[in-house]
Amino acid sequence: MKKIIIISIIIICLVVIPPNAFSTTPIQLNKKVFGWTDRVYITIYAPDFNSDPNLIDEIGVTSDDKITVSTSGNSIPYRLVETGTNTGIFSGYVTLTGDPTAKGATGVDGHGTNPTGIQSTCNPVCGPTNGFLPSSRNDGVTVSFEYNRDQVVTGSGTVQWNLGSVKWLQPSYPVNSQGTLQITDLDMNLNPDAIDKFDVNVWSDSDSGGIKVSMTETGPNTGVFQGTVYFTTDFSSSGNRIHVTSGDTITADYTDMTLPPPHSPADQLHITATTIAGTSLPPLEQAPADNARIVDSTGKAVDKVNLDQQIQIVSNVTNQENRDQPFAYLVQIQDNNGITVSLSWITGSMAPKQALNLGQSWIPHTAGTYVAQIFVWQSISNPNALSPPLSLPIQVS
Repeated sequence: MKKIIIISIIIICLVVIPPNAFSTTPIQLNKKVFGWTDRVYITIYAPDFNSDPNLIDEIGVTSDDKITVSTSGNSIPYRLVETGTNTGIFSGYVTLTGDPTAKGATGVDGHGTNPTGIQSTCNPVCGPTNGFLPSSRNDGVTVSFEYNRDQVVTGSGTVQWNLGSVKWLQPSYPVNSQGTLQITDLDMNLNPDAIDKFDVNVWSDSDSGGIKVSMTETGPNTGVFQGTVYFTTDFSSSGNRIHVTSGDTITADYTDMTLPPPHSPADQLHITATTIAGTSLPPLEQAPADNARIVDSTGKAVDKVNLDQQIQIVSNVTNQENRDQPFAYLVQIQDNNGITVSLSWITGSMAPKQALNLGQSWIPHTAGTYVAQIFVWQSISNPNALSPPLSLPIQVS
């Protein structure tokens, strides 16, 4: 009888799991830099704590998976919940509540408004969305996760004040219309669950005393504030209505009292933005010059100029604005070597939409080829161009 020997070979595969099996960066925050009353969203990748693939698990509730969220001198124990069944990803958020003593009695708006600075009382833990932590102007927020005895991973971000910005949504607005002012300052988002408000100063050339405009946050936790200003030529300033005249500059002044370093906590900064009441044209379209020409002493156009003949370099200039426009009309004449042989000007003011024929006289004493350059500026002392320059060749014989 033959013996049949059956040999069973069992291959055992060993999988080595590293101590930190969930991720190389297991804790992630939604930002690197937070405002002092910001909301900190926390995500921890921990597949080892996906205890039941059919349930939504939690971490931070036992001594084997402790989570602590901290700012300077403050900390709370926290729990996070799985984002879904069998994901191994746990999330939640903590709300920073600022420091009510940072600005003292003046507050962040100059009228005593301050953040709450409250801290949650946890029994035994807080979370996943009801945690509150005080924070200062120059702080940090840290999340630590003790996933095994003496094995801790952390994630952190900085906390700081921000420099605000101010702008009108349009560079100009028609008179007897309304404009929108926008201020962005995360530091004034004092309550992420509510719509915050504060006032700013707005004035016009016609009313230097101005008004206070209420700025309202565009939504909870945006840090963007908008206010509506009504421009009137017929009524005095009142409420959100400012008296203007066409052509007025309207100025908004925001006092930022929560400034980042190198400013000190006591510092404040006035930030302004301007818009125009009435149509605002690009600078080179405000008073354009055209139809440059040479005329003799009788006003007749000439093609050739004689030696010692008095001529005028003339062009048409039109005020395109709906307001008076001061101007300086300059004529510079250069020879064929680029040397200026004559420079003269006249100044004045044009009424709204007024068109003028402007000219400057010149008497050539040397034959040759010359170039007349025509400039229209706001004034001699303020050489802002109101028109593109014109060039006109002159042949003297």
